[in-house]
Amino acid sequence: MRHYLDHTEDGTSLRELARREGLHASTILRQVRRFENRREDPLMDEALTAISRLVSRQSDVSAEKDAPPMSVHMRPDRSAQPPEVFDEQALVREGIRVLRRLAEPGAVMAIAPDLDKAVVLRDLPDGRSLRTAVLERSVAHAFALKDWVTCRKPGRVATYEITSAGRAALKRMVEEEDRRRQGMAEAATPFGEQHRVWGEREVMDDAGPRRVRYNLAESPVALLGRRRDRDGKPFLEPELVAAAERLREDFELAQMGPRVAQNWDRFLTGGDRGAFQPDSGLAEGPSSARERVAAALRDLGPGLGDVALRCCCFLEGLEVAEKRMGWAARSGKIVLRIALMRLRRHYEETYGKSGPLIG
Repeated sequence: MRHYLDHTEDGTSLRELARREGLHASTILRQVRRFENRREDPLMDEALTAISRLVSRQSDVSAEKDAPPMSVHMRPDRSAQPPEVFDEQALVREGIRVLRRLAEPGAVMAIAPDLDKAVVLRDLPDGRSLRTAVLERSVAHAFALKDWVTCRKPGRVATYEITSAGRAALKRMVEEEDRRRQGMAEAATPFGEQHRVWGEREVMDDAGPRRVRYNLAESPVALLGRRRDRDGKPFLEPELVAAAERLREDFELAQMGPRVAQNWDRFLTGGDRGAFQPDSGLAEGPSSARERVAAALRDLGPGLGDVALRCCCFLEGLEVAEKRMGWAARSGKIVLRIALMRLRRHYEETYGKSGPLIG
């Protein structure tokens, strides 16, 4: 934003900004174009105009105090954050309060030019609208500048909805607030925590069934299983996701992640060259898991086995798998669904619905 205002308000050239910041001129150009395109958003345009006027007032006050004349290297400090727009502590409090309401289904933020405040409205099942939050106009400006909201419908009364960046910021702020209340130290990777979605599932071990906590966002199959088609049904049934997770568990238990990418033939044949013998009684857990994965991939065959191995075990995204295998765009999820259906049938026919205990 500072680079954009320096270029548009002060007339500083892109190359001069690039030399000053130590960046490439194309990087500055992309930043300037990004904010220029976003000025079609009335809230963003209003926020940038307000910041520009505030910096101009600060410059006028400095000039009245017999400040030395400004040269090319002495321009207004646009990095100084105006308190009415960028009070970070207040913004965190307002972010937790307002973004929680915006994250609810059917919630939008409405704002009009002649109103001092913005409101968050939520559509109810009976067709009525419920006001769930009220926020200052400066806070709405900060939300737009931080890309936490995006304009859904411009007009006399513009409506905004929360973005993926807003949801991630909300999750990060809530977790940091919980740690502060519990007296825990700040996490070393707060931005990594915002991308994790924790869930629970039941697994079997020697002591019987138990529930474990795992990251739903880590597996591309789990993410695809949470998507829904036009009819509102999950694209991947829970049974297909469970089959993919069973394949991944065996793959991790086999402890062959690094060498699989280098020597697929040795993995698919289930050979133990240079390792323990199958009947030696040593390392039976990894050996049995290796045999189960090899049997599943042989049953799937070429193509289906490749996409299952890449997405379920290597955790490759569908787009990456499509490019590496030379498939058409958006065809990988169909092939993956067919592969998981075959994989589910393999497990049911070979081990039954319950399956053997891993290890």
